[in-house]
Amino acid sequence: MTQLPASTAKKLGLVIDLDTCVGCHACVISCKGWNTENYGAPLSDQEPYGADPSGTFLNRVHSYEVQPLATSSKPHPAAQTIHFPKSCLHCEDAPCVTVCPTGASYKRVEDGIVLVNEKDCIGCGLCAWACPYGAREMDEHEGVMKKCTLCVDRIYNENLPEIDRTPSCVRTCPAGARHFGDLGDPDSAVSQLVAERGGIDLMPEQGTKPVNQYLPPRPKDDLPEFDVLAPYLEPVAENPGGFIGWLDKALERI
Repeated sequence: MTQLPASTAKKLGLVIDLDTCVGCHACVISCKGWNTENYGAPLSDQEPYGADPSGTFLNRVHSYEVQPLATSSKPHPAAQTIHFPKSCLHCEDAPCVTVCPTGASYKRVEDGIVLVNEKDCIGCGLCAWACPYGAREMDEHEGVMKKCTLCVDRIYNENLPEIDRTPSCVRTCPAGARHFGDLGDPDSAVSQLVAERGGIDLMPEQGTKPVNQYLPPRPKDDLPEFDVLAPYLEPVAENPGGFIGWLDKALERI
């Protein structure tokens, strides 16, 4: 079985803002594209245009309708739609690593990223059973387990402009709902964001200590009811002048 490092120099991971994610799936598409063309074996699809399509995705977005708890000020709060992106959380105590019989799954000491060495993976699926988040997927064509790599081939690639040295999903997100950085550094932008917004672990009762954090949705403001057409129905001027004034008077004589 594979051993986890006692500690890592960094804790690179994602912070996902559930308040601003719009569920557009841009992160899913960019992740699929980048990881099919670059690091490791391509992410295969089976019958993509058939009656029963399936494929390998490292990032997925689930959407839920939730009912906020009633309060004295809001006894009947309106339901909200929450879009919930999910991928590997690069846990500190990653059970997918310790259960691997060949050592193919491992956690890097230098940055804490959990990866799979595909040449050593035998496709036994034990890591998928051990992961409580369902973040691992078997590539049916390659016969190996695939997972989020935090775009390790991008973030250290000096041939890319500095602005692009971030995971593809973060670079693509149009709503700015995804953030990347060192969550082991309390002074990093992502750590400060987590502290400010009260970031939470996903399923902390599992004891995996996920590095990725989620920012909970913020309460929605109450907007007063108003007629959206009212501004357009108000008269532009009480006593029009110039050509409009002359035309108005001329039309009155008809």
